[in-house]
Amino acid sequence: MNGKKLFRATGEQRMLCGVCGGIADYFGIDPTVVRLGWAILTCFGGAGVWAYIAAAIIIPEEVQ
Repeated sequence: MNGKKLFRATGEQRMLCGVCGGIADYFGIDPTVVRLGWAILTCFGGAGVWAYIAAAIIIPEEVQ
């Protein structure tokens, strides 16, 4: 393994709970792309809302 861990973001990348910023940091992509994906999921049946809530509960917050 490469030693990377998935955490919710803190600081500038955080907007609501830090889920999108943490996922973007883990995969090395722009957080805006991840946020756009969540928005698209939300528009199609509301699955994005439930997935975001679940991720906010499951993914631990980054320890500084």
